[in-house]
Amino acid sequence: MLDKQSTEMKNLVVKLYEINAFKFGDFKMKVGINSPVYFDLRVIVSYPEVMETIGNFVVEYMKDLNLEYQHLCGVPYTALPIATLAAVKVNKSMLVRRKEVKTYGTKKAIEGKYSVGDNCLIIEDIITSGSSILETVDSLRNEGITVTDAIVIVDREQGGKANIAERGVRVHTLFTLSFMLNVLKEAGHIQEETVQSVNKYIQAVQIKSDGSFANGNNVQVVNKLDRATMLFEERASMAKSKKAKQLFNLMAQKKTNLCLACDTTDPQEILDLAEKCGPYICLFKTHMDIVDSIPSNFTSDLSAIAKRHNFLIMEDRKFSDIGNTVALQLSKGPFKISKWADFVTAHSLPGQGVLKGIKAGLAEENPKDLNVFLLAEMSCQGCLIDEKYKENTIKMATESTDIDVITGVVCQNKECFAFPGLIQLTPGVKINENKDDLGQQYNTPEYVVKSKGADIGVVGRGILTAKSPEKAAVEYRDALWSAYLERTQQ
Repeated sequence: MLDKQSTEMKNLVVKLYEINAFKFGDFKMKVGINSPVYFDLRVIVSYPEVMETIGNFVVEYMKDLNLEYQHLCGVPYTALPIATLAAVKVNKSMLVRRKEVKTYGTKKAIEGKYSVGDNCLIIEDIITSGSSILETVDSLRNEGITVTDAIVIVDREQGGKANIAERGVRVHTLFTLSFMLNVLKEAGHIQEETVQSVNKYIQAVQIKSDGSFANGNNVQVVNKLDRATMLFEERASMAKSKKAKQLFNLMAQKKTNLCLACDTTDPQEILDLAEKCGPYICLFKTHMDIVDSIPSNFTSDLSAIAKRHNFLIMEDRKFSDIGNTVALQLSKGPFKISKWADFVTAHSLPGQGVLKGIKAGLAEENPKDLNVFLLAEMSCQGCLIDEKYKENTIKMATESTDIDVITGVVCQNKECFAFPGLIQLTPGVKINENKDDLGQQYNTPEYVVKSKGADIGVVGRGILTAKSPEKAAVEYRDALWSAYLERTQQ
């Protein structure tokens, strides 16, 4: 008998969150509204063990319900593999509803062998308004097939179950959104504030059978999970990678969101700057390929300073090659980046291969726990990155199967992404100047944080060329942190 409160069911909820099938952010829904939570169960096809687990739960539930039916039909497209698994396990016929009916051949809307009067059990992944299930119900009934019941993996609790019941179909659900939220809270993945925020959204946005909303057709849903107004410690609980959680918590505890870009060629100067400015920064960004005559103990000395002053190290390598080359660049050669860096930067140009290459490079003996910031925008004038490239980069950062190695995105605008578990790193921060002679454009700390959405501001020459780099670091730390506090209190 299926126990919906079992450890196995709860473990599945956590697993769905870990594989990014359950997301928090700001998402446009099919029904035309924005939602702070989104389910993408399409990813389960890449995780056979998850699909098998869901299939087993569905079959167990079907047996508990003791329903009478001759066929199964999965709502296209996400539910199709789940329905296929279930049909094989219970040895039942499966019907396939075409989402787009062909204009040639048999022109069938329903594929499979059936007779008028047969009963078909519908399988669906998610219900919001219930419209997708009802479309399938209509297609089946048009063929003379009886539909009385549907099994759904996740009910978002926004009226879909009641809407479907109006059409004479009972909906049986494995999970409700409320249950999943509480499981994630118990597992330490989200905080109580997130649970309350999403529950308020559910209550406020109930969708009627005619497509209108319970509080009016022109409802404006305010996303309570706006990352710009959330505290770092709250966002840490939503991060997909351990390294992102570490950086969020470090910033909150140390009260700094300043990254020092130490783009200088003298190794001793780098160590001196790390020592002087270390107490005031969360990140120390290096370009090892511009450093002259690197001593053998340089990276170990830098790591010791980072540990002493509690900051993390980013090598701004901007990887952009095939996976095998990236793996070698990360772990071999004179720098052996995987041994000492906490973060690296990478372009998304090579696609998923760049992330797989980084993971392969980390598989070397005794690697550090290293993560990636993907470049979606750059601060230089005339940059050739276009909107499509940026869009695909953000998609990689939020939907990649290797998202556990991604901490954030390098970009210039808060509109780049909504997911609170990612960190926006914004370069080009300077108090007085707005550009240099080589096309680098600058913005003030207040502007990049409050208007552009930066979580971390990257400062280079504003500190490096100051008479007292230490005092300049304090000034930038205070300005960036003050702007962050003002932003979260809006």
